[in-house]
Amino acid sequence: MISNWLAGALARRNIHYGWVMVGVTFLASLIAAGTVGSPGVFIVPLQREFGWNTAEISSALSIRFVLFGLMAPFAAALMNRYGLRNVTLTAQLIVVCGLLASLAMTQVWQLILLWGVVIGIGTGMTALVLGATIAARWFAARRGLVIGIMTASVATGQLVFLPLLASLTERFGWRIALGLVCAVLGASALAVAMVMCDRPSDVGLRPFGDKETDPLPAPPAGNASIIAAALGTLRDASRSGVFWILFATFFICGASTNGLVQVHLIPMCLDYGIPQVQAASLLAAMGIFDFFGTIVSGWLSDRYDNRWLLFWYYGLRGLSLVFLPFSDFSFYGLSLFAMFYGLDWVATVPPTVRLTAQRFGPERANLVFGWIFAGHQLGAGTAAFGAGLSRTLLASYLPAFFAAGALCIIAAASVLAISRHSKPVAT
Repeated sequence: MISNWLAGALARRNIHYGWVMVGVTFLASLIAAGTVGSPGVFIVPLQREFGWNTAEISSALSIRFVLFGLMAPFAAALMNRYGLRNVTLTAQLIVVCGLLASLAMTQVWQLILLWGVVIGIGTGMTALVLGATIAARWFAARRGLVIGIMTASVATGQLVFLPLLASLTERFGWRIALGLVCAVLGASALAVAMVMCDRPSDVGLRPFGDKETDPLPAPPAGNASIIAAALGTLRDASRSGVFWILFATFFICGASTNGLVQVHLIPMCLDYGIPQVQAASLLAAMGIFDFFGTIVSGWLSDRYDNRWLLFWYYGLRGLSLVFLPFSDFSFYGLSLFAMFYGLDWVATVPPTVRLTAQRFGPERANLVFGWIFAGHQLGAGTAAFGAGLSRTLLASYLPAFFAAGALCIIAAASVLAISRHSKPVAT
């Protein structure tokens, strides 16, 4: 395998293969971010071509967000059973098939089936759980930084794809733009097939930064079914108050990011006379700030109390969402919003993953985080549908943004209820 040869070549240069895993996962997550974020560009073109209203389109995206999250714990169990590469490749194949089939859709039920169910399942088979698994298995040191780098791929995906997709959609139609997404997904799958491995032991290594003083944790037993492994982890983790705090705050995280801003910011800007390409560029600007903010968040989470980091992240996000309606949607106001909101778009992920690994152990961290991430996507699905319903019934997105801002303030206060010195939970 090329991975064994590459690991040996890098070892001679004192470079750990874990950084290759970070690179290929960054690429796969970047492409997935472009896939997940692209429907925000397509809402208005779909309305114009098929006459679907915002609530109908939002219902499909809401289903996708919910499945994207609910698949996460089962995806972690699949990764533990069948390996990272096999699960990642299968997920990418499902997404490509769903996108290609959607090029011929004409009815709203087809949108719900393909963009809601099929793509929701496909993207949910990796989601943030893939990065959390690699960080927990391949790194004993720099784990927060690694999570920050891989999570920043979400921002980079927006930076690279959304303005390009918006431009292609304006010039050639949404189908051409969707075809580009399929092409880059194929390139990502090729990279995954060539270099992704399951564990450091597959290439004769120990985790990066491991002191080699303790035995490595044994892989989860393979005789349990996928469903039993996922549900058993939920049963054990749900006995901990830490789990429920992280679940609830991540619900609010999803409601205030993916489900609201990623889906509805572009059509809301159109309501205020801002062109689609310019609105997509605003999201890309957020991506620039979030790219650096998330990496810095990972660095900080290795050094400071993760509870206080989450307090500041949620608090600043809430204030930025409450500020947006008062920005007059001017260039200056939107730029200020993009900076403050963008800096902590997904900066919450590194400290949340670190708290999960600390409290539930590195080998089951991906399963527990899978359930926490399910809360994130339930929040995203709720906000995606709720904001669309607000636009349809009230002719305004603003109530949804005010509600999301208030929830973020609640989340900021909630994380401080986690005891700094609570003992690890036996799972």
